[in-house]
Amino acid sequence: MICKMPKETQVFEHHTSKAPLFRRGVGVRSFNLLALTFLLSALSACSFNPSLQGKGESYLQGEWKQDSIARQKQLLTYSLYNFKFNCDSVFIQINTFSKVNSGMDSCMNAGHWSEYIRGTYLQINDTLHIKGNFCNADYSLKKQLGCFRSGPYEAAFKAIKKNDSFIQFLSTSSVIPVNLRLIKKITCTPKPL
Repeated sequence: MICKMPKETQVFEHHTSKAPLFRRGVGVRSFNLLALTFLLSALSACSFNPSLQGKGESYLQGEWKQDSIARQKQLLTYSLYNFKFNCDSVFIQINTFSKVNSGMDSCMNAGHWSEYIRGTYLQINDTLHIKGNFCNADYSLKKQLGCFRSGPYEAAFKAIKKNDSFIQFLSTSSVIPVNLRLIKKITCTPKPL
């Protein structure tokens, strides 16, 4: 007895091919869908950097100077700070005085030297977070050679505004408060980045 297949089954067998999927277009469609999904997820994860610098804190805008610290004559080593806040940028000069020679005389300059930092700041609640880099006196980036510190600088200060022309920074790494007086007010004009 010979059995014949129904006609519908013959049509189905005729359309089912043993050719690889990519020859029939299935692989191309899957690849296109995968590429589109990747592109959309990459675009949604990215954002453009702002074209202008941030405004920073209005009460800090200006140049601030620390004139002295309590009992500085009795201390072997101490530092006095100068801060310049311009929008969200900060420029710091640290003037260090020491009665102890802890390095080369050409570096220590008879017990007085200055270090410079350029960076940005962000205030969260009462804490001022500063991130920057050690620089040369003209605030150009300092190479990692020579005297003193180089590379990244990070500090956190508790900021206490005493009045419009006097603020106090309490460092998280020192017990000596940094009392600063305003010597020049600056109006923030954000610059293009």
